[in-house]
Amino acid sequence: MARVCQVTGKMPIGGNKVSHSNIKTKRRFLPNLQKKKFYLAEEDKWITLKLSTEAIRTINKNGLYSVVKELRARGEKI
Repeated sequence: MARVCQVTGKMPIGGNKVSHSNIKTKRRFLPNLQKKKFYLAEEDKWITLKLSTEAIRTINKNGLYSVVKELRARGEKI
């Protein structure tokens, strides 16, 4: 699976590493992804999601079931 958050869609972006002498070389900024298991009480099953830490906060705020409904509406298989 790619380095992409299943909820927010965050993925690696490119940028420059800048040295003390101001020499620029290409680098990648990777999202802070975590594999997290959640218990979906409405369906009585466990699901594993690959999430950014921002997405974990979103789930805590909005609730797991509402986030899962949005994912399924987008066509994501869970």
